[in-house]
Amino acid sequence: MKKCAILSMDCLDDFESYDTLIEAPLLALGWQTETVSWRSKNVDWNNYHAVIIRTPWDYQDDAPAFLRVLEQIEQSSAHLENNLNIVRWNIDKIYLQDLEKNGVTLVPTLWHQRLTDKQLTCDNITSYFAQLNCQQLIIKPRISANADNTFWLKENEIAVKLPAINSAFANRDYMVQPFMENIITEGEYSLFYFNGQYSHAILKTPKNDDFRVQEEHGGRLAAIAPEAKLVEQATQCLDAIAKQHQMPLYARVDLVRFGEQFALMEAELIEPSLYFNMDNQSAERFAQAFVTRMNRLSL
Repeated sequence: MKKCAILSMDCLDDFESYDTLIEAPLLALGWQTETVSWRSKNVDWNNYHAVIIRTPWDYQDDAPAFLRVLEQIEQSSAHLENNLNIVRWNIDKIYLQDLEKNGVTLVPTLWHQRLTDKQLTCDNITSYFAQLNCQQLIIKPRISANADNTFWLKENEIAVKLPAINSAFANRDYMVQPFMENIITEGEYSLFYFNGQYSHAILKTPKNDDFRVQEEHGGRLAAIAPEAKLVEQATQCLDAIAKQHQMPLYARVDLVRFGEQFALMEAELIEPSLYFNMDNQSAERFAQAFVTRMNRLSL
């Protein structure tokens, strides 16, 4: 029996995780799983044949420390999925620029460095509205998860929210996007790929008077059969990722309707919820995709 560590965090009590659903199909294929927090000390990664990054949803609190742990795993005899190069590339959302260069349609974005010793002013943020030609903005960290430190902003709210924004981005690079109204009126689509193969799709909608689609923030989920254009653009994104790196074990491609097409919100390659609960066969597909990859490596 081979051993696989499922990389997680110290406590998942405030989160919805469905990774227990892959335990039985992996076991049936000869792989015993053990959940390990990325913050655990003195772990001998050589005791595992493989490590799958799954739910380290606090990594953004100390991204350098998280990457050091992944470096230790890659230096051991354990095989890491998704691999360190993909994580390093995907951990800062500026990776989206690489995908755009490969023809992927993005939500319009302004990229900014951390504030360090300066402060944003009302005029600075007013200029963001002008540059993006919108009435509502999203300002969020370039390294983030769970919608932490993400601001939904209208022009008449600038003065009230400015102190919190300056505090949030004093030591974080950040990005600015127009608020995509379709997230509220229609929702955000997530398509899941295992080893390059489409698995399933869901539509996520926020609760009333919110913009966050995560379950932890009251977001609602629905399994869907995606329209052809949606699959086409998600697959185009996956192909662009494969041009940058090898095909990842798993990818979640998040898109929102944008005129006559769809725009990429994010390509989640580090720790996305894969919503195995939304498709009865998805956990088995994931397990099979993982074992297929490991067999190619003779693990």
